[in-house]
Amino acid sequence: MEKKANKRVHVLVIPYPSQGHINPMLQFSKRLSSKGLKATFATTVFISETMKPELLNSDIDFDTISDGCDEGGFLEVGSVDDYLVRLQTVGSKTLTELIIKHKNSPHPIDCILYDAFLPWVLDVAQQFGIVGIAFFTQACAVDYIYYCAHNGHLSLPISSSMMPIVIPGLPLLDLRDMPSFIYVEGSYPSYFELVLNQFSNIDKVDFILVNSFYKLEQEVVDSMSKVMTQPLLTIGPTIPSMYLDKRLENDKDYDLNLFKLDSNGTCWLTNKPPCSVVYVSFGSMANLTIDQMKELARGLKQTGFHFLWVVRSSELPKVPHGFIEEMGDKALIVTWIPQTEVLANEAIGCFFTHCGWNSTIEALCLGVPMVAMPQWTDQTTDAKLVEDVWKVGVRVNVREDGIVSGDEIERCIRQVMEGEQGIETKRNAMKWKELAVEAVCEGGSSDKNIDEMVSKILARCK
Repeated sequence: MEKKANKRVHVLVIPYPSQGHINPMLQFSKRLSSKGLKATFATTVFISETMKPELLNSDIDFDTISDGCDEGGFLEVGSVDDYLVRLQTVGSKTLTELIIKHKNSPHPIDCILYDAFLPWVLDVAQQFGIVGIAFFTQACAVDYIYYCAHNGHLSLPISSSMMPIVIPGLPLLDLRDMPSFIYVEGSYPSYFELVLNQFSNIDKVDFILVNSFYKLEQEVVDSMSKVMTQPLLTIGPTIPSMYLDKRLENDKDYDLNLFKLDSNGTCWLTNKPPCSVVYVSFGSMANLTIDQMKELARGLKQTGFHFLWVVRSSELPKVPHGFIEEMGDKALIVTWIPQTEVLANEAIGCFFTHCGWNSTIEALCLGVPMVAMPQWTDQTTDAKLVEDVWKVGVRVNVREDGIVSGDEIERCIRQVMEGEQGIETKRNAMKWKELAVEAVCEGGSSDKNIDEMVSKILARCK
């Protein structure tokens, strides 16, 4: 069991309302609870109604704020920009009401841990004199690129004369290695403003937390720490304790899912030989074109390997007609699945992934080599790190028309699953798995950082 703090300080946790941001912050809430803090996890009304967190058997308390879209979430508004404005306006008002509600209870809010995508939460916290902690859900490398862009240390747009791109603590970068909001100039301007604004008031926080671990990103953590005015602490990886230190009782999965889980996948894996299956998933948001789905299906078939493919219900019509029947027991397509449980299965030989940060760090923690096919946002930078820094996988080459061919998909999968390179990639993956476990075990870098933060919060809140 974890060491208990002397005083039960109350931490309110506010995630950005999407699957990939909710999971790591919920996991970290469990970790704080294990250290003796009282944690309340506040999602939006719509997310709460969808995920039903109150049904969980958890030490975490749950509450809500509103994003002004209680009936249908993001779909209630016409654009990303409109949604983000409404989220801030209504979110600030309902967060204020939530703080006041708890102020008149036996457990007033002492500290707010907020997703860095929501800097306005810090403004509300400071109106009440509450400790503010920013939580960055993405890799430190990506955070630092955005920091440099926000502060003018990285001139935008990037011209060919600037190649390669030099950022302290990072390898030399090509344009395609940058987050997509940077390398595709003018793409998703509202989201680009969102990621840059993470740093708009960062000098006013009490702590900066990053969902990574020190030895994974040592150089860039050191570089970024030098320019931040407040302590920058790596506290990850925030995956269920069962797969890492096993110190949190009954912490076996992420608990909250926006999509209905399909348990067929884990059953299907039971009779497959070790390292024989390709696991394919592009997360909760990516939408592939029909042409890309056709090439992906062709490439998977050509490998001859078994494969487990996650295709969300909205994407199923893009799977080539008759493909599922044609593959028979060689393949299984499911709509959503407990990913950590799948990656931990000895039958999995590689993970064909979009390289979202949660997926990337789960694979690293579970020693699974990767084939990276990034789509947008931070995934392109994550893919660079996977291939060239951590050397736990390969990245596909994209044709001029934006499509990755079936032949390229087959080539990359074989490179990771077979031969000397496959052996070396697996060896590297197992090395990072061991270092991830080390970081969260008692006395590890992340564990010590969490203890340091808890100790300072307790001192502040006496």
